[in-house]
Amino acid sequence: MTGVTGRARRTGGAACVALAAAVVPAACAAPGPAGGPDDGRLQVVATTGILADLARNVAGDSADLTQIVPDGADPHSYEPTLRDVRDVVYADVALSNYLLLEEHAVVKMLDANLPEHATNVSLAEAATKYAAEVIPLVENLNLDTVWLGLRVSGTGQDLGATRASEVRLSATSIDGPGDLSGFLTETFGNPRAYFDSSDGIQAGDRDSVTLPVDAHTHMSWGFTEPGVYRLELAAELLADGPGAPVQLGRESFTFAVGVDPHGVAADLAADLGDGTDVEVLDAGHADLTVRLDDRDLVIQADAIGDPGEGDPGEGDPDHEGDPDHEGDPDAVGHPHSASLDPARTVISVPAKALAPVPAGRGFGFLGRAGDPVHLLPQAVLGKHVHGEIDPHLWHDVRNAKAYVQVIRDTLTAADPEGAGEYHANAGRYLTLLDETDAYVAETIAEIPRTRRYLVTTHDAFAYLGRAYDVEIAGFVAPNPATEPSVADRVRLTRTIRSLDVPAVFLEPSVAARSQVLAEVAAENEVAVCPIWSDAFDDRVTTYVDLMRANADSLRRCLTPERSTP
Repeated sequence: MTGVTGRARRTGGAACVALAAAVVPAACAAPGPAGGPDDGRLQVVATTGILADLARNVAGDSADLTQIVPDGADPHSYEPTLRDVRDVVYADVALSNYLLLEEHAVVKMLDANLPEHATNVSLAEAATKYAAEVIPLVENLNLDTVWLGLRVSGTGQDLGATRASEVRLSATSIDGPGDLSGFLTETFGNPRAYFDSSDGIQAGDRDSVTLPVDAHTHMSWGFTEPGVYRLELAAELLADGPGAPVQLGRESFTFAVGVDPHGVAADLAADLGDGTDVEVLDAGHADLTVRLDDRDLVIQADAIGDPGEGDPGEGDPDHEGDPDHEGDPDAVGHPHSASLDPARTVISVPAKALAPVPAGRGFGFLGRAGDPVHLLPQAVLGKHVHGEIDPHLWHDVRNAKAYVQVIRDTLTAADPEGAGEYHANAGRYLTLLDETDAYVAETIAEIPRTRRYLVTTHDAFAYLGRAYDVEIAGFVAPNPATEPSVADRVRLTRTIRSLDVPAVFLEPSVAARSQVLAEVAAENEVAVCPIWSDAFDDRVTTYVDLMRANADSLRRCLTPERSTP
């Protein structure tokens, strides 16, 4: 982090900037607009509307504040524009949440284009100085097949990696009786294939995917014929600056598709000939993982065996902290994770994973619409790259207070002449946040404990649940490649009925693509009520509005005499 002395300012129109991936020649920014970088005020950029609102309450009139991700847009998938680059190149202070909340292109754009004098703050990490508490991102959808993603673990500092670095995973060979594809279905249902053997394996970016350092992404996997498949992946670190990529190794991963996985495991053990058992991975959340600090590839798995044997996401609370039950130290937030050797593991794709090829545009790599194909579901619809820590800290107001204190200190260091105003503004706002925290706690406490269950569409409310004693009962995660199965709907219906919840909650920004939740709610005669997570809209325009509106919505919809939206 680089501080600023006084009100240092970069002016003029000759500053060259690079947008996001920086794979094209740098673009040169035009001079800043009147009333912007040349008006004498501190120039501040914040990635999201929530961060911008917090900063605005501290800065007052002493800073000119620009928001990168527009209201109503999803910070997880927003792609920056040249206008955003122009705003960043004149900034004195940049505020991001990080913990992989923002689309990685936004972080790369910030880090590549901020002037040398600017201060660049990752608020979620810096806020721990003021007692902000972070919690693991727990993902448990109780799927009846393996939920298989990709992951990069470790920091890679010894290899020169920074938060703007990426790791590229490339398919070097795919063998099997049919075609194998690893793909992602984006928010509006459009597929994007990363690995696809239907047209041959291509060198370069054709059959590859890049991930930020210490990140995870969900994936869908398709297999056109039953049998045994082997996917070889090679990994390399794309660090900032000049120099060749750092090679991180390669491994072959074995899939048993529609055939007995234990028989495949026995054959593999016989081929190895060293007496070592071969594991069958057939349930839970698992990732094909690049370990940066070890420079190798493994399978990081949260559960092995029958999904009924335990909770693959949260682990057994009776053993938390017990060294006899600790797994891979890289598996932050997953106390029962294990790092499995790909050479001694078979990933099961059972016969029940057979489904028709979707009729939607772009699924031709899987076959003709309606043809049978074995699918491992992506589980969470949309581009969803994240880290091990839940980044939505602000749903606990006490964490938002820590953000405000970091912002106050940052603006004061960048502009000592404005210190008095920043401290006074922050003091008043912290008082308002104390009042907001009390309001949220008191409002939610009015909900009977037996009704205090949150069923929603987005796994973003763990901080709300922990801070205000709300049980996160589940969230909707349809198979992105097909219509949700009968089993998917049965599980959601069972949750609603067994907990006797009077309402489920839907973010207004995703209402158009969350039909399953609305349909199941209608079938069970429960209300659908609003809840806000990452973004503002025309009804909720400030952070205080967001927290109060969520508390009001929970009380109104979960309290028996108030159970109408």
